[in-house]
Amino acid sequence: MSNIRHGGQAIVDSLQQHGVERVFVVPGESYLSVLDGLYDSDIETIVCRHEAACTYMADAHGKFTGQPGIAMVTRGPGAAQAYTGIHTAWQDGVPMILFIGLVPVADRQRESFQEFDPVQWFSSQCKRVLILEEVSRASEIVAKAFHAALEGRPGPVVVGLPEDIIQQAFMGELHPVMPIAQGSVTQQELQPIIEAMSEAVKPLLFIGGQNWDAQTCQMLTKFAEDNHIPVIHDWRASDRVPFDSPAHAGYLGYGRSDGCAALLNEADVLVTIGTVLGDVASDGYALRQSFNQPNYIINLDTSLRGHSGAVTAHIAASPISFVKALCETKLPESPSRQAWFEHCHQQQRQDCAFPSITASGKGDNQQSATKHQFASMTLVIQELTKLLPKDAVYSFGAGNHCLWAQRFLPTQVFPSQLSTRNGAMGYSLPAGIAAALESPERLSVVITGDGEFMMNEAELSTAVRYDAPVFIIVMDNGQFGTIRQHQEAHYPHRVSGTQLQNPDFAMMAKSFGAHGIRISNNDRIKEQVAEAMQTIRDEHKTVLLHVITDPDELTP
Repeated sequence: MSNIRHGGQAIVDSLQQHGVERVFVVPGESYLSVLDGLYDSDIETIVCRHEAACTYMADAHGKFTGQPGIAMVTRGPGAAQAYTGIHTAWQDGVPMILFIGLVPVADRQRESFQEFDPVQWFSSQCKRVLILEEVSRASEIVAKAFHAALEGRPGPVVVGLPEDIIQQAFMGELHPVMPIAQGSVTQQELQPIIEAMSEAVKPLLFIGGQNWDAQTCQMLTKFAEDNHIPVIHDWRASDRVPFDSPAHAGYLGYGRSDGCAALLNEADVLVTIGTVLGDVASDGYALRQSFNQPNYIINLDTSLRGHSGAVTAHIAASPISFVKALCETKLPESPSRQAWFEHCHQQQRQDCAFPSITASGKGDNQQSATKHQFASMTLVIQELTKLLPKDAVYSFGAGNHCLWAQRFLPTQVFPSQLSTRNGAMGYSLPAGIAAALESPERLSVVITGDGEFMMNEAELSTAVRYDAPVFIIVMDNGQFGTIRQHQEAHYPHRVSGTQLQNPDFAMMAKSFGAHGIRISNNDRIKEQVAEAMQTIRDEHKTVLLHVITDPDELTP
């Protein structure tokens, strides 16, 4: 009888067997057996306030650790609100498993309370939808979910748990962990790439995606620096090569500089590692679309989903496998390649340099000063960077506030940048909390806008309750700034449907038990940022800076 447990317990025991230390949940009566299994387990249960935030935390965990983040929600409305997190993980290629409680089997197809079809809802936006039909397969379905989430291009997996099935007795052994193939690189595959980079005048590495680790990033950085090969990053993946490395040549995607985009077209050889040249990186299929340009792609996804442009050769291997093989070689010296290398890095240093702005708000690139009744977001971020530890981790979601984070925050170690590539709003705070929970010794910095923050502001209570302090900067310009910017471009001087009414975010933070500071002008920015940093360090307490900015200051 010692081997008898209910299906919910078998699910939890299997999660532990796969190394899961934390799950993100919004509870529901449909999966009480799993919650019961968590009661005596070593797994930490993080109770979230909204299903979207719950799945965002799981997505961020997947990005931060490389292992599937685990989210749990209930049927019907709960599953519907979790859908945005599934779409985020799908487009970003992030390992995640979403467990959804379902109606009892006998209630199916009777329009029962909160009934829905998970296969129809999710199958187009995840790698697999698995429904537990027999309690004897409870552990097996967990093992298959992990394997599906991690194999090839990572992604989300949805597991449906009928309420009555997981209440039944599970007898037998747990299913073992299924190993994941990382692909391999033969000398025959590698040699043409080595020769192409050796002969090129303007070679370029384009990197991103998943299946990276800190050691691989360090190895690639050394290879690029030693062989004078510049590296550009995919959008929202700028933490593979250190911010101040001479190999760092910038990033592509929304907010990229014209200079960085030009590098992509100028390169006579492009080697893409871990990602693909997709819609956003190619400026809507405009950059590097000539079929005469050599493009070597290293990606475990055999379908190269999302890639545009020519494919000279494709190696089905993870960045870990490929970089290990690549770093065993040394390219011949080339003065022309070194000159290109230095040019690319100089371009990046110009792009990430702070503009000259005085305390009054006047800048060398501003026709009129930021109004005195507003604070400069640029000055706030500039003061922040002076106080940041080298291993700080940054999270941001979607909106113009991201331009400050992407451009100026120094990503010195991997992983240190958590964001979304599908433009999902409300991501920044949940992601920052996930990072703080996973690595409490590191400073978790959240950059968010007023529109973005208010989509999941309730998770402030999660940060406080689970002692996961985050340093939050809310850029408050009273509008959905990105849409306002598009609106002005297409329909000048006809602002409609983009303006917001906001609370006092500093007071809101205090009501949750955090520390709030309101910055409404430039007079004391240095002291206020320093106060916030000292508070989170000394008191281990979530801090929020409410930065009131000019509605017309839409970009750095």
